[in-house]
Amino acid sequence: MADMVGPRLYSCCNCRNQIALHDDVISKSFQGRNGRAFLFSHAMNIMVGPKEDRQLMTGLHTVADVYCCDCREVLGWKYERAYEETQKYKEGKFILEKSKIVKENW
Repeated sequence: MADMVGPRLYSCCNCRNQIALHDDVISKSFQGRNGRAFLFSHAMNIMVGPKEDRQLMTGLHTVADVYCCDCREVLGWKYERAYEETQKYKEGKFILEKSKIVKENW
C-alpha cells in the first residue's frame, strides 16, 4: 500500500510552521536580503509588518516584512505597491528567502 503524501510545501526554518505551498511558487529567481529568494502568490501562517517604501533592485516598492506567526522569524516581505508599471505584477505577492524556509513532503 502506497504511503499517503501531502502537498509539497515550505516551512519556517526555525520552527517548521507551514508557510507556503510549492504550487504557489511563481519564480525562484529573485534576490532577498540574504541571497536567493522565491516569489509566491500566497503565504500562510504569517504576520505582516508595517508598510514602508524600500528601494529594491527593480525600483521603488512599498513592502511589508513578513514573519512566522509562531516564532516571529523574519521570512521575507510582501509587495504592497510597485511604482513602476513593469513591476505591478508583484503587488500582493510574497518574497520568501530560501535561507529562511525548508522543504516538507518532497
